[in-house]
Formats: sequence, structure tokens, C-alpha cells
Amino acid sequence: MSALLGDTPQRDYARKLSLFNRFAAAELQTAVARLALAPGMRLLDAGCGSGETLKLLAAAVGPDGLVAGIDLAAAHTTAARAANAPATLIVQGNLVRPPFAAGRFDLIWCANTLNHLQDPGATLAQFRVLLKAGGRVALAQSSMLPDMYFAWDERLERAVTAAVRRYYRERYGLNEEATTGIRALVGLVRTAGFATVRADTIAIERVAPLGNVDVDYLFEAIFSGTWGERLAPYLSSADYTHLRKLCDPDAPEFALRRPDFHFLQTLTVVTGSL
Repeated sequence: MSALLGDTPQRDYARKLSLFNRFAAAELQTAVARLALAPGMRLLDAGCGSGETLKLLAAAVGPDGLVAGIDLAAAHTTAARAANAPATLIVQGNLVRPPFAAGRFDLIWCANTLNHLQDPGATLAQFRVLLKAGGRVALAQSSMLPDMYFAWDERLERAVTAAVRRYYRERYGLNEEATTGIRALVGLVRTAGFATVRADTIAIERVAPLGNVDVDYLFEAIFSGTWGERLAPYLSSADYTHLRKLCDPDAPEFALRRPDFHFLQTLTVVTGSL
């Protein structure tokens, strides 16, 4: 798999993936339910990460169905196996050269994965090979619209979003289109030859007071993991100081304790059929 964001078989961000899957569990369940899966179907979770969605897919197709997962990273497949029943088929492999027979699956689910790839079109071409006639692809992508963290400070939020994008562009040698091209999922699916292309967007919305699962994800994966010291070169001194106070649980300004905290994120699922 040609990696856009530096993914390798050795890379490990299973903890962050698991935090998101638990945080957005209800919305992921809704997204899977809207696929109208039937008992006995054969499904592939392409880029299965830490594996929590495999359980949702398995429940939808029942004991007569088959659900398989594949991920490039060894640590992710290890986490996925730990999170699922021993009989669940989970393999470490490359989405461009997956170890599955042609025409094997009724549906391929692929969440927050294509944005990591240099050539998502090549991956979708491979998905076509793996799907049987009439099969479907379901591409899920979070944050196709800018997330809202600081409902009370839109200017700072824009500055932080721009800083994150600049950080990734410089770290991986990307241009701006490479970090925003995933917004064109509908066109990507149509160009790959799929028909009956539809998009369905679900809001992931949280307001104060937050539950422990919400705090764990927002604080560990975003406030600490994504926004930390690495954003300092991309923000003004005043904005960076303000951001650190909002992200510091020991500070009076800590955002996740504010009574007006309101978080909004999108989860978009684009589907197409052969």
C-alpha cells in the first residue's frame, strides 16, 4: 500500500483508532444499520484498524455470514484480533494486493482509510475485483466538514485547523489538495465505475457534561495527540498559549469542563454498487 501519511506495517496508532471507535460507537452503529445488510452476506472491513466495527458487521450478517478484516499495520491487526471472536478472519496485508479471491464479497466497508493512501483510485479498482456482481462499496470518512470544538471561538478554531493542515503538509511533503482531496469521495467512487452512488452524513454531536468515553477521545487523541507542542510553530504565540490552556485539565479554562462545550463532527458514508 502506498502511504500518503506515512503508514507502514510497523506503524501503531491502534490506541487512537480504538478511542475513536468507542467515542463514535452509536454513530458507527447507525451507519452500518443504514447499509441494510442481510444475514449470510460476506463482508470485508478494508483498513479494519483496531477492529471494533468488525463486531457491528458480524452482528448484521449473523452466524451464516462471513466478515473479514485487513489492515497494513501489525499492531492494528493484533488489536483487532484481541477485540473480536477467535473465529473472525483478520489478516495483515496490503489493500492493493489483498489475499482474497476475486468476487468474494457482497460489500466492502472502508472507514477513514482512503485518506491515508497515495492512490485511492487504485485501491477502489482492487475493491471492484473483490466484489461479486451487484456488490457494494461503503466508504466512511469523518470530518469532511471542519469539526467544531470551540463553539465560542470560531477564529481560534480556524487557526488551529489551518495549523494542523500545515503540520501534515510539511511533515509528509504534501500539497493542499492532498490533504483535502478526500472531500471528493462521490467523484472518486463514480470514476472507479460504481453506480447508484449515494452519500449519507451523520452528525457526531456532544455537549457538556461529557461522558468518560467522550473525554478520553477528545483529550487523549485530539487535545494531546493531535494538537500538542507540534502546533507551536504554526500558531501565533498568543493563540498557542490560549490553545494550551483550553487543552490543559489543570487550567481553569479547560474546554472539556466548560458548561457551554459543544462538539460537532461529521461522519459521511458514500456507497456505490457494481
